Amino acid sequence: MTKPGLGIAEPSRVAQILIGLGVSPGLLRRYIGRVMLTLPNILTLSRIIAVPLLVWLLWLPGWHVGYALAFALYCLMGVTDYFDGYVARAQGAVSKLGIFLDPIADKIMVAAVILLLVGTRDGAPPVIAGFHQIAALIILLREIMVSGLREFLGGIQVSVPVTRLAKWKTTFQLAALGALILAGALPDWPWIDTVGLIALWAAAALTLVTGWDYLRVGLRHMD
Repeated sequence: MTKPGLGIAEPSRVAQILIGLGVSPGLLRRYIGRVMLTLPNILTLSRIIAVPLLVWLLWLPGWHVGYALAFALYCLMGVTDYFDGYVARAQGAVSKLGIFLDPIADKIMVAAVILLLVGTRDGAPPVIAGFHQIAALIILLREIMVSGLREFLGGIQVSVPVTRLAKWKTTFQLAALGALILAGALPDWPWIDTVGLIALWAAAALTLVTGWDYLRVGLRHMD
């Protein structure tokens, strides 16, 4: 059944609440059509929605089939991460919602994967074990610090551009986590785990450098 004046079948609970609060159905329809349901935003939202499934597949470190499926899903999420930005720029569809959601989707995915790879469940050893967990901790702490800095600098209308080195950090980080997930699926191929750990430490090193760069910018604008 179609809601009169809204133009969509069976509107979501959120839409019903907004209409109940007095939001015009026409305004809501335009917002959904122009912002929420643009292809780049759909791709970004799909990554956020896929995180619980990724967590479930990675929950048991000894479940090799789950890790193989998680690797496939992780690669798919990486592809959508590339194409949402590419499509947004190509179509001139860059939105404030997309700018807000994209880094959140990335950080949620990275944090979830790292926490599951360092965790021990049902007696199975973690994929990231021993002192290698320090590299994972460095990456997590940097993400928290940079998020706080961006929030602070955004409040005083200071933007922090993404540097080339930060892009390399992201590349090593995503490659490392992907390799470590694959290592969980293929335990008889130990070289994959070695490659993943080397890339993880490379990402951690770049994390320290880029994190310090962001911190320097923030300190310049602090009293």
